[in-house]
Amino acid sequence: MKIRLTSVFVDDQAEAERFYTEILGFVKKHDVPVGGKDRWLTVVSPDEPGGTELLLEPAGHPAVKPYRDMLIADGIPLAQFTVADVTAEYERLRGLGVRFTQEPLEMGPVTTAVFDDTCGNLIQIANEPR
Repeated sequence: MKIRLTSVFVDDQAEAERFYTEILGFVKKHDVPVGGKDRWLTVVSPDEPGGTELLLEPAGHPAVKPYRDMLIADGIPLAQFTVADVTAEYERLRGLGVRFTQEPLEMGPVTTAVFDDTCGNLIQIANEPR
């Protein structure tokens, strides 16, 4: 069994595409119309183009808003991405205007930081455990 695809709910796929590609640096892999204005829109890491895809999924289902609102109220990230250096990535993203809800925090062998993806989610970045 492998994880090939995971998703984050987004309020606006066009804005999510811009943020996840232009700001975070992911690369668009699939962009297929699926009816109306919705698309099957996935991005991947440029370092692993054949790796796990992230689906930027429209947040239209009525359960999504209360679920995300509760996560945000409690400061819980919806997803986590691995980076080589959390502090360096924090500084890079802040320089691009990304709003962080948690500055880099060392927790034993892992350092994390949490940011707002502008699409309705909190996302955590973390280094590989030492």
